[in-house]
Amino acid sequence: MASLEPSRPTAGRGRPRDASRDAALRQAALEVLAEVGYRALTMDAVANHARAGKATIYRRWDSKLDLVIDTCNELVQRRIPEPDLGSVAEDLGEFLRSFATMLTGPVGKAAQALVGELPHEPELAAKFRESFLLPQRDMMRKIIERGVRRGEISSEAPVDTVVELAGAGLIYRLMLADEPLDTNFVDRLVSEALVPLLER
Repeated sequence: MASLEPSRPTAGRGRPRDASRDAALRQAALEVLAEVGYRALTMDAVANHARAGKATIYRRWDSKLDLVIDTCNELVQRRIPEPDLGSVAEDLGEFLRSFATMLTGPVGKAAQALVGELPHEPELAAKFRESFLLPQRDMMRKIIERGVRRGEISSEAPVDTVVELAGAGLIYRLMLADEPLDTNFVDRLVSEALVPLLER
């Protein structure tokens, strides 16, 4: 899955980085982001939350933008494996259930905080789309294109519409509806909207 490479520490910048600390620092960034939003997030706050020195963070990431985008990349790579179960309905369901599960708890709160600030942060918005949103779109397109090659889905199927509808449905449940973003919702979205559109 494509991702935006995080910035690398420059040579001669102090002690070598300890890779075992990366996950804890990303988790701290996620939790601070969920609590205060992107604009109020600071490297000091992340350091305090992780009980680490600020220099420890700057050896890994040059700015809070780099830290947040790298955290988004890691979430996608670690939590959403590529499904290949033999049918478009099964693969879309598996992928979207995994995505919905990822968006619960601190991840969902952080996503809400981040998405709400994208219109005011153009650089963040561009990198967030490249690192987090586009890989999800490309994964769904890949799932559908496999179905076309199998003869399960017509090559004339409205792929872009289905991909956009899937994303819109998840964001609606996550940010606007006072209802859970759960597997029941995902299953209904797939069986009642996405697959019928593809098979129309």
